[in-house]
Amino acid sequence: MNETIIVVAIGVVVAIASYFLSSFLARRAIRNERDRAREETKKVIAEAENEAKIKKKEALLEAREEWLKLKGEFERDAEAKRRELEAAEKRHENQQASLQKKLELLETREREFSNREKNLQARDKGITLREKQLDEIITAQNEQLQKIAQMTPEEAKKQLMDNMVSAAKMEAAAHIKEIKEKAEQEAEKEVKEIIVSSIYRCAADHTVESTVSVVSLPNDEMKGRIIGREGRNIRSFETATGIDVIVDDTPEAVILSGYDPVRREVARMALEKLISDGRIHPTRIEEVVEKSQKEMEVIVREAGEQACFELGVHGLHPDIVYQLGKLNFRTSYGQNVLAHSKEVAMLAGLMAAELELDAVMAKRCGLLHDVGKAIDRETEGTHTSIGADFIRRYKENELVVNAIESHHGDVPMNSPFPVLVQAADAISGARPGARREPLEAYIKRLQQLEELADSFKGVAKAYAIQAGREIRVIVENESLDDLACSILAGDLAEKIEKEMQYPGQIKVTIIRETRATEFAK
Repeated sequence: MNETIIVVAIGVVVAIASYFLSSFLARRAIRNERDRAREETKKVIAEAENEAKIKKKEALLEAREEWLKLKGEFERDAEAKRRELEAAEKRHENQQASLQKKLELLETREREFSNREKNLQARDKGITLREKQLDEIITAQNEQLQKIAQMTPEEAKKQLMDNMVSAAKMEAAAHIKEIKEKAEQEAEKEVKEIIVSSIYRCAADHTVESTVSVVSLPNDEMKGRIIGREGRNIRSFETATGIDVIVDDTPEAVILSGYDPVRREVARMALEKLISDGRIHPTRIEEVVEKSQKEMEVIVREAGEQACFELGVHGLHPDIVYQLGKLNFRTSYGQNVLAHSKEVAMLAGLMAAELELDAVMAKRCGLLHDVGKAIDRETEGTHTSIGADFIRRYKENELVVNAIESHHGDVPMNSPFPVLVQAADAISGARPGARREPLEAYIKRLQQLEELADSFKGVAKAYAIQAGREIRVIVENESLDDLACSILAGDLAEKIEKEMQYPGQIKVTIIRETRATEFAK
């Protein structure tokens, strides 16, 4: 019994000892684990702090690099702006210098005009004084004539008016001659240089067409196929194209006759296609003509676009471009109107550049100046008014509108561009070989020119020379003096402008000379 109690006690003691030992070991293990955790925590914190320091340094370096980059870009932008400001300042200084020069030039011209005005005023006073003296002389003369000839007041008044008109013309001719000579001396050299330079730099071609087109045939049997049974093929063709087909004795050829060059060209294209295809009947004729008309529209539009591209004229409405293309099939005095328009545009642009005007606007005015000729067969009126009304519908610049309707002097010119277009138009039409006219009309024009000159009093002989570009008039020495010759030249030129139609311009030259003849025996 005691042994059992002892054993139980020993087991209890051992259990208690084991419990305390395990508790001690557990607490020690926990303590050791806690110490290791603290050390690892300290180590992690130290590593995190080190990593944070490294990232902080990296961030600082990146921020510094970004700052340096932004600073460099800012400095480059600042340098570029500084250069721009310097360039703008330099341009401003140049403009100021140019404006100063122009101002000085304007002041100089103003002083010249002021001096001229003073001279003219002085001359006017002298002329007024002379007129008073002349009036007194004429009055006395008229009174004497009335007493001697016993003239009626109406007759005396008429003679007085004739004398006054003659005297005024003499004075005016002398004054005009002096002003013209002075102006010509100042402007002739510069004008010649500008015009000659423009003509030299512009070498436009021209084509000559007529109102008929000849279509070659592979053989004469084709004429019968073109005519068709009872003439139905040729009637269908003429109805579809609006062009007359002339089948005559000309070997292997037929003639297409029509005044509309676009229709005539469509007819030529259609007939050539029918001949090459071989199938010629009314239905086929209508198909081919319709196809040729569509092709012609493309050709016309491409011709207008090509002209605009060659001259650098952009922004035109497609309808205006199409009408320009139609000018490629229109002629004036044998000169292709589209080629003439391009030549006028080039000449006007070159002269505008020499005069420091807008060359692009001058080209635009020159290219469109005859656009009315593309539609003048469809409406009534002159080609200038038709062309101006046409482009006005498409909101074209008023400078261009005025240049079109005023280049023949129908309306006043509102800018320098109509003057340039008028000069370029005259140059293009007057150069040798540009235009042709029938022999009968040419001879009739020369005869009319000489007859107009012979109709003036004091003219001995008149000769039209240089293919009618100049009229030389020989006057009687006793009948006219030098001032009267100047008046005669102006009156003859004015009469030619009113009563004749001619291309280009006509030079009027008056010749007055004295001849003394003796014989040595």
